[in-house]
Amino acid sequence: MKTKMEDIDQLIKETLTNEETTFYDLLEEQNLFAMVRGLYKGKNWWLTLIMLIMNVITFGLALYCLIQTFDVENTNDLMLWLAGFFFCFIVMSMLKLYSFMAMDRNAILREMKRLELQVMSLSSKISE
Repeated sequence: MKTKMEDIDQLIKETLTNEETTFYDLLEEQNLFAMVRGLYKGKNWWLTLIMLIMNVITFGLALYCLIQTFDVENTNDLMLWLAGFFFCFIVMSMLKLYSFMAMDRNAILREMKRLELQVMSLSSKISE
């Protein structure tokens, strides 16, 4: 299966111009670190930065709540500190989930651009 994909990629690159080939090479599949770096590029980089700062603050607050659970003697206070810890954990999870969804959206957009480029390449080959 790998050779078929490489053959198709080679066929597409042969039909494209130099400018289109460089654009096609930029659309290659990214690893996890490149996808995370992609979150900080584009229109909403500032939102991702704010979410990272909020995630760090929430993590510190969760640690504080967890440490406070060891010092309380009253069961009601223990429940409140644990509720604070779990709330912080949920907030951190939701922030991470948004980031993963944004990475998935970027990957889907990249694949759509690759498909558009392939359709354009094939349509130009058919018209010849």
